[in-house]
Amino acid sequence: MTRPLIDTDCSVETPEGINFNSTIAGTVPRALAYVIDFSWRLLIYILLAIVSAFIGNVGWGFFLIFSFLLEWFYPVYFEVFRNGQTPGKKSMGIKVVNDDFTPVRWNTSIIRNLLRSADFFPVLYLFGIISITCSKKFQRLGDMAAGTLVIYAIEERKQEITSDVKPVLPAAPLTLDERQAIADFTDRTDVISEPRQIELTDILTPLTNSTGKSGLIKVLGIGAWIRGKKDKG
Repeated sequence: MTRPLIDTDCSVETPEGINFNSTIAGTVPRALAYVIDFSWRLLIYILLAIVSAFIGNVGWGFFLIFSFLLEWFYPVYFEVFRNGQTPGKKSMGIKVVNDDFTPVRWNTSIIRNLLRSADFFPVLYLFGIISITCSKKFQRLGDMAAGTLVIYAIEERKQEITSDVKPVLPAAPLTLDERQAIADFTDRTDVISEPRQIELTDILTPLTNSTGKSGLIKVLGIGAWIRGKKDKG
């Protein structure tokens, strides 16, 4: 069987030998997401300009400061605090993740968005479009520098059980590698379907003494406990 000319499937293998798969978003959904986000920013600019006109010089100073923050940190805020999705990306069902499918953090989001100006050159994001089209993982220059990908965020992968998980102390001591593997799995639940999550957590039945969804919940609880320990210290 011949391989398609354009392959949007992406696979990441962890050091523990576990494969995670997702579908990379191409130029069209990303462009439409940008148009939606630009429309929202434009609306905010217009409303802010109207308010500033009534305030006077101080208002215009505030307008310039707010415009700078809005232009550069609008995408950063949503990517870091809203599951990698600006309103435009959420509308198109796509999200930004690190190239190992873990959630983006401040440093990676800031890098990819600061380089958006380079992607814009010479006009209308021409460099960015060429980069996305020619790169193997559909990455613009900012994505390459930050080590990020834009993938499809399938609704099926947003599991209700993950929001209600409480930290669980593991029944047996875990090695550092085991803790890291469980923590990484917890970070990637947004890009793994529930059946695949259960398939992976069933491997840990000796640790959880459970299978299926019950075992999955226990593993996520252990992951929450590990993450809590890391955040505290």
